[in-house]
Amino acid sequence: MSETTTKTLQYRVDGPDDAPVLILGPSLGTTWHMWDRQIADLSREWRVFRYDLPGHGGAPAHPAAAVGDLTDRLLATLDELGIQRFGYAGCSIGGAVGIDLALRHPQRVASLALVAASPRFGTADEFRRRGVVVRTNGLDPIARSAPESWFTQGFAAAQPAIVEWAVQMVRTTDPGCYIAACEALAAFDVREDLGRVGVPTLVLVGSEDRVTGPAEARTLVAGIADARLALVPGASHLAPVEQPAAVTDLLAGHFAGVAQDTHTAIPAPPSAMLSAPVAPIAEIAPAMPQMTASGRPDPYEPGMRIRREILGDAHVDRVSAEADGFTADFQELATRYAWGEIWAREGLDRRTRSVVTLTALVAGGHREELAVHTRAALRNGLTPDEIREILLHTAVYCGVPAAAAAFAVAREVVQEETAPGP
Repeated sequence: MSETTTKTLQYRVDGPDDAPVLILGPSLGTTWHMWDRQIADLSREWRVFRYDLPGHGGAPAHPAAAVGDLTDRLLATLDELGIQRFGYAGCSIGGAVGIDLALRHPQRVASLALVAASPRFGTADEFRRRGVVVRTNGLDPIARSAPESWFTQGFAAAQPAIVEWAVQMVRTTDPGCYIAACEALAAFDVREDLGRVGVPTLVLVGSEDRVTGPAEARTLVAGIADARLALVPGASHLAPVEQPAAVTDLLAGHFAGVAQDTHTAIPAPPSAMLSAPVAPIAEIAPAMPQMTASGRPDPYEPGMRIRREILGDAHVDRVSAEADGFTADFQELATRYAWGEIWAREGLDRRTRSVVTLTALVAGGHREELAVHTRAALRNGLTPDEIREILLHTAVYCGVPAAAAAFAVAREVVQEETAPGP
């Protein structure tokens, strides 16, 4: 057994050095200890590698705001250990890393197990709001509510020590790294790419999982050609903790067929064999960006992406649905120029642009837009205390009545956005 920390990911290895490698990836808010109940059995046949997410379990707090970044850090750590090919099982965000591995580095993955995973975790708005809650209130509200999402009521009532363990695991996570992981899940969407997952895949889900449940599992099975579904009765989101024997048996059975394929590093193929299978045309010849009449790239698509990231999908969807023949051109103008030209510029970060925007809206008395951009400011990293200071500052330069109206609007938004969820 060995335990260490690298400049990339904190990890632990159990099992014989010469055994085939099996990697276990954690869920958001957990540590490698969520797999403790599997280790005794799995480490008899496999060299089991477990890792912590950044800022989890005392790991260095270097935030990773994209699933691909986590994948790259994992591979860098494995490369340092000389591990080239492996089986991989991941829970929740750990499952997202597994899908990303299978899509971008299929030659490294012998077989895949996705536990409580999804090709799209809820909505971007949900995760960005969670980030706002953590930035405002810390992780305590998330920690206290975690057992309700992770375990069935019966298990939680019968296992108070495990419930407390779960709460402390979340509570001791670095808030900045947790927020970054929420951003990573907000941006993760591989629904259109599942058909490119070409490794044998077990999709394992608790029958009572209300976070990423059987419906999401069936979406994975329908999209991945070589996938099968395993439903674990009486388990919620953290099935490896709640039903350890069932999960261990399912994983052992699934990975048994690839055990001999992961003993040693796979050498680089000779140059004559480097041609990959025929790739989708979009990968061979990516679509060229749309151009304006002046020959510049059209800012509409990046503008729409930024607008959604800052204002939220729900708001943009509502505004788009309400647009008609009279207002559609204005909405397109706002997306293309306000968001695609101005908000996309590199001269100011998004926090600073939110400060400028709030001040301008107070000065102009635009209360409806002030509500929208107060919510955006929270998502861009401003705290309620900082927003209060901005509004106090505007009272001097924009007038007390304008600031008073702004405080009324902003208070309502801040209370709504920072209230801990159920």
